[in-house]
Amino acid sequence: MPFSISARQGARSLTALGSCLLSGTVLMAHPARADDETDSLEVMERQIAHIQEEQAKLTKALVGMQKQLAVRRAKAASGHHGDALTPSHRRQIEARTRSHGEEPELMTADAEPGTPGHRVSSEPEPEPSFRDVPEKDLVIGHRAEDIIAHMAENQVGPHARETVGAQLSGAVGDHGVFHLGPVTIALGGFIDASAVYQNRQTATGTFNYWSALPLKNSPHYHTHSFEGGARYSRISLMARGNIDKVSTVSGFFEMDFGAGAATTDAYESNSYAFRLRQAYMAYDNSELNFHFLAGQAWSMLTPNRIGITPRQESLPETIESSMLAGQTWARQWQIRMVKDFFKHRLWLGLSIENPQTLYDTTGFSTYNGNDGQFVLPGGRVATIGKDGTGLTNNALFSSEAAPDVIGKIAWDPKWGHYELEGILHFPHDRVSWTGGGNSHTVVAGGGGGSAVLPLVPHLLEMRLAGLVGTGIGRYGSVMLPDAAIGRNGQPVPVLSVQATAGLIAHPTSAFDVYGYFGTQRAGRRYFSQNGSDYGYGNPMYNNTGCNIELSSLPCAANTRAVTEATAGAWWRFLKGKYGTAEVGVQLAWSRRDTWEAVGGHPSADVSQLFLDFRYLPFQ
Repeated sequence: MPFSISARQGARSLTALGSCLLSGTVLMAHPARADDETDSLEVMERQIAHIQEEQAKLTKALVGMQKQLAVRRAKAASGHHGDALTPSHRRQIEARTRSHGEEPELMTADAEPGTPGHRVSSEPEPEPSFRDVPEKDLVIGHRAEDIIAHMAENQVGPHARETVGAQLSGAVGDHGVFHLGPVTIALGGFIDASAVYQNRQTATGTFNYWSALPLKNSPHYHTHSFEGGARYSRISLMARGNIDKVSTVSGFFEMDFGAGAATTDAYESNSYAFRLRQAYMAYDNSELNFHFLAGQAWSMLTPNRIGITPRQESLPETIESSMLAGQTWARQWQIRMVKDFFKHRLWLGLSIENPQTLYDTTGFSTYNGNDGQFVLPGGRVATIGKDGTGLTNNALFSSEAAPDVIGKIAWDPKWGHYELEGILHFPHDRVSWTGGGNSHTVVAGGGGGSAVLPLVPHLLEMRLAGLVGTGIGRYGSVMLPDAAIGRNGQPVPVLSVQATAGLIAHPTSAFDVYGYFGTQRAGRRYFSQNGSDYGYGNPMYNNTGCNIELSSLPCAANTRAVTEATAGAWWRFLKGKYGTAEVGVQLAWSRRDTWEAVGGHPSADVSQLFLDFRYLPFQ
């Protein structure tokens, strides 16, 4: 009979579950030595997964038994002869049946003919028929769905899903997880309603474009501004399939509405464009400890908090969508290969990534109005790029001869996370004259590192990061130039220095509090010829009009440095099966300094108050 079969299945499931629980108890009763800590964690994770599978089977068996018990009680109450059920019995059976998601159909002899409860007593008793009860997939929220690779315990750990650092990196949810055949789908993202009040008008919303921060010659410097929007709301999806017991393949998409379309207006529709943030595939092999990624993702130069793993980037918890002055990052196409050693403590990574060179062209005039071509002293023309055509946007795409090459070493001891990184970049252009020309490729690059220090593990941490080199300015949030055009037309890489430091506290599971300091600085690359001045930071430029409102005098004002100090907090005031709702507030102060030139070195600052509400349905 179905009842006995389910009982035997339930007994077997209960026995298996007891065995798993017993083995887990034995393991916890005999803690591993420090050297075996990582192996013990992996064993416990596998046991947890096995216990959850057995628990799901047992739950299914119990539900079937409860449903059969409800039917048998109904038969017993009716005396097996169609007698009317008492009201109390009817309510009990309805409650039990509805608790399993079904509508009761109680057959009683005294019901009116034609009504749903009517049954002719001469008909045989219907045998109970039970549908399969869908199993709820239990997600191991600690690591399994967010991180494919195994991690060593470093007292820093992976992002907790609901924290803002995880949201910025692209964490998927533990609620929106389901299966399509052998593929696991996990949803992520949030609804974002952010706003900023500031004492300068920048027309950039919650995004800071520090290089264009207005000086005193502009009326915008003297104008206060309030801007709000929902354009940085985000949608993400991860699909993952297990190839075998040791290898998986996954794909990740992340989009928002941060792009401004040709039809965008701030007066009526505020219709910002859907844009791609991340789209990549990844392959992970836990036997070889090998990890491969291809697609658009956070650059491998971006600091991590554990290993070298996607969706574990160490990003500031700020509300401003430009994050923090001096933050090292990019999101771009790449092919990345990573190998970890010594039980996941040492990580080596190599990535080739899409290159671009951000040029400063102060002092040069364009050739025939083409933004990618500039007239040199003597009449020759330097071509540094081409405006986008076809399906690309109408912006300058720099000429590039080779991809950027990035290498990284990450170390996860028992306390903290540490990284060293380096980059090679190859600026390229063409100098032409009537009937000929030649091309130039120069070598640029730099190095740096980062660290996450768990001052009080999982409660208070310090983050430090820095990068220095030439031709790498675009990898900083301020977007200072990578290169200038030299006397002979060749690219001349510009020195760049960027650094950040922060303290992040988690006093309770509902609060995150942070404070950051960041800076990015650029060097000088210039020359003068035939009475004209060219390049970046040329001391012969004229800055005499920079501090006079509506002045007609020149104001070259090449940016030398941008500095930001900020503090804020997030409060997750609702959290449950319905998701997480949070509110954030941030105070920020930024300053832009320019290079000394004729008339001085003007500067500008801005004070900002950010406010943000977010709903994360899958966290």
